[in-house]
Order: sequence, then structure tokens, then C-alpha cells
Amino acid sequence: MARPLRIEYDGALYHVTSRGNARKSIFAGDDDRKIFLDTLAKVNEKYNFLCHAYCLMNNHYHLLIETPDGNLSEGMRQLNGIYTQRYNRRNKKTGHVFQGRYKAILIQKENHLLEVCRYIVLNPVRARAVTSPKEWKWSSYKATAGFEKPYNCLTTDCILEQFGDKKRDAEKEYRGFVRSERNWSHILNCE
Repeated sequence: MARPLRIEYDGALYHVTSRGNARKSIFAGDDDRKIFLDTLAKVNEKYNFLCHAYCLMNNHYHLLIETPDGNLSEGMRQLNGIYTQRYNRRNKKTGHVFQGRYKAILIQKENHLLEVCRYIVLNPVRARAVTSPKEWKWSSYKATAGFEKPYNCLTTDCILEQFGDKKRDAEKEYRGFVRSERNWSHILNCE
């Protein structure tokens, strides 16, 4: 049975995830995480992607990607493929890094952009790896919240514009928004 086609169109917004093969780690260390983000930055430039949020966990990643040119499949094939090659070469391994194809959920920008962004940056808190999103080095939270300069793969403007015109005020409002997380158990069916 053939896989269903991806829904792709200009301006589409996706919550993209990919998990390590056999749920194993996809990063051997911080250098691999930097390589992943550098690869994402190159893919963003080549395919005109906008990354509004990200979180790199040990055995999976989350991205909030907008595709002005409706080309998610091309860019994601490049991201996962190039990262796999670089990871295997660096770590003297062979074979798959990722478990199957990435997952991409189409998001309604007007209704769910902020909720999905918050969900992504709170992933390490929900996994009990940290108690605050500010403690997790490998997510977009600190950059969007104004605690550090954004990594070159991230655009914070779209998220911050939802909270106001003045950047400092918008960053403060964003921090409050993330702190006021909703209980997702009813949505995720994991009561």
C-alpha cells in the first residue's frame, strides 16, 4: 500500500517531527546538535523555509516550519538525508539515523501557531528533563524569549509579532504565554 501524499502548498505551516531509528539517540553530543541546526539553516535558505520554533531532544526533534513555496518534502528529504550522512561520517557509523519518514502535521496558522510553538518549546519540561524551558539549551525558547541571539536557522519575528510591536515587550509577553501552558492531556488523549 502506497504512502499517502503530503499536503503541500505555498504558505503552509507544519509541525514536523522525526524520531531516531529504534528510538535511539540522533545526537551523539552537542556538536551533532550544532551540525543539525547548521544543516537546517542551509535547508531553510535553499528551500525558502521559515523555522518559527524547534526543540532537539535526544532521540527526536520538533520543528515548526512554514513553506512559502510549498516544498516541504524536498527540504525535509535534504535535511534528514544530509544530517544522516554527516552524523554517520562524524560518528563512524552506517545505516539509518531516523526511524522511517518524518511526520508533518499541517497547522492552521491563525488558530494554532502559538499553541504549537509553546508545545514544542515545552517538550523537555513535559519529558522531565528540565523544570523550565529556559534550562534546555537546544530549543528556540531562549532566543524567542530574548535571552540569547537566535540561531541562524530560526526566525522569531512571526511569533513575536503576535505579542506586540515592541520587541522587548513582545518577548516578555511570549515568556508569560509559555508559562501559562494548557493541559494537553485531553488533546493528546493521555490522561
